[in-house]
Amino acid sequence: MGRMVRLEQVLDSWKAIRGDTVAAVEEFPAAEFDFKPAPDVMTFGQVARHILVAGHGLTGLLLEGEEHLGGPEFRQKLARFALLPEGAGAADLARELRASIEQRTAELAARGAEFYAGVITRVDGARVTRLEMLQFVKEHELTHRAQLFLCLRMKGLVPASTRRRLAKQAAR
Repeated sequence: MGRMVRLEQVLDSWKAIRGDTVAAVEEFPAAEFDFKPAPDVMTFGQVARHILVAGHGLTGLLLEGEEHLGGPEFRQKLARFALLPEGAGAADLARELRASIEQRTAELAARGAEFYAGVITRVDGARVTRLEMLQFVKEHELTHRAQLFLCLRMKGLVPASTRRRLAKQAAR
């Protein structure tokens, strides 16, 4: 049998990643959403909103049949999917992060193999299948979730994924 990435596994994995993103947003001090670990990077709140807009927007464009996820008009295309204004609060971000993943994974799960086999052009110009693009969206969130986790650590907070691992070890 050839190598195969299964849609259901990708979607389940993305949901799990998003769960920890939501936990980070809920557990980070709401009054400190403008915190940044270094001067030239996004704030905690900006990273959380970026995860929401990128995940919802890229998958929204995929579902609409967009085949060129780049170019000069890309930001405008993506902006249509912005669920919250800049500077949205913690509770709103957490709510929309949750609602978006439920909506998008349901919509994506309903698409067939032919849809996912179709080749599109990614933001960086690479030609990929829609399933590979979905994997890229998940990896993008994983990268930025790590930034949220760094901010949590800098505030003396332990990310949900680490707490689960420690609980498993303690149960042995």
